[in-house]
Amino acid sequence: MSSTRMDTETLRRLPKAVLHDHLDGGLRPATVVELAEAVGHTLPTTDPGELAAWYVEAANSGDLVRYIATFEHTLAVMQTREGLLRTAEEYVLDLAADGVVYGEVRYAPELNTRGGLTMGEVVETVQEGLAAGMAKAAAAGTPVRVGTLLCGMRMFDRVREAADLAVAFRDAGVVGFDIAGAEDGFPPADHLDAFAHLRRENVPFTIHAGEAHGLPSIHQALQVCGAQRIGHGVRITEDIVEGKLGRLAGWVRDRRIALEMCPTSNLQTGAATSIAEHPITALKDLGFRVTLNTDNRLVSGTTMTREMSLLAEQAGWTVEDLRTVTVNAVKSAFLPFDERNALIRDVVLPGYDAAL
Repeated sequence: MSSTRMDTETLRRLPKAVLHDHLDGGLRPATVVELAEAVGHTLPTTDPGELAAWYVEAANSGDLVRYIATFEHTLAVMQTREGLLRTAEEYVLDLAADGVVYGEVRYAPELNTRGGLTMGEVVETVQEGLAAGMAKAAAAGTPVRVGTLLCGMRMFDRVREAADLAVAFRDAGVVGFDIAGAEDGFPPADHLDAFAHLRRENVPFTIHAGEAHGLPSIHQALQVCGAQRIGHGVRITEDIVEGKLGRLAGWVRDRRIALEMCPTSNLQTGAATSIAEHPITALKDLGFRVTLNTDNRLVSGTTMTREMSLLAEQAGWTVEDLRTVTVNAVKSAFLPFDERNALIRDVVLPGYDAAL
């Protein structure tokens, strides 16, 4: 299969699984423009094409303040029931169009309450929109399953509240939990009560770590907080010298802890220097359970198809490599074991065979 010509259309047809993708970082530019007009929010431009370019330029600027400021505009249009329903439904349809068969979408409900919705109402509304999107995708012959990860913002004080919602909605489409926001200066152990609660209630969680902050953040996320996956985790390479794994890197690899890696996003935030030298390739070759993700599709100007294409063109990835990271992602999805197995057996592997 590695000799197959990996043109964009072939890559688009390949079944994909994405574990790390933020709802508020993946809106359609035209939707942002229309919803902003409806709520009276001023954008940098009202031309969808120019707005998309503005996002990518800001993300590529190397200015973290500018990067973070991009979310001001997407969040501004996600404060009403109408805005949340539309963005959630379109999120699913965009994944389906990109060949994604399983996705986990994450967002922090506390960031969507400025219009008067409670955090619980935000979750109910997003789930309604996601369900509508999944129904439409299935009717169009491109079924995709999407689970939700609720996020707590690690620099604020509502993390436990978000964790409580993850427990409350775990039978209504919420499959897990995460904490997001600035890593440096806001260690995950600040929220041990939330993680202890999730463990008691058997709700899995991932933690953003090893991107802006190094090995201590990964160690704390795993060994102190009990995370089952690591969001990004690119700096685990600091515990690998000439192919020899240190104790933490060995723990991550040997226990098959998934690393939710986002190459384009990591370049924009300075966590990696190029696609060709991104740690995902070396870690894959060393046997780590790496997964490929988009992080923020609008902000990074990317899709899963584009991420795959970049790795094929600039890092020498084969179709077998892409299949491996897809299977890795499904194996580490926050789904029951039998459902993960069925997804791999009945959808992912046959899909690769059919596409090639």
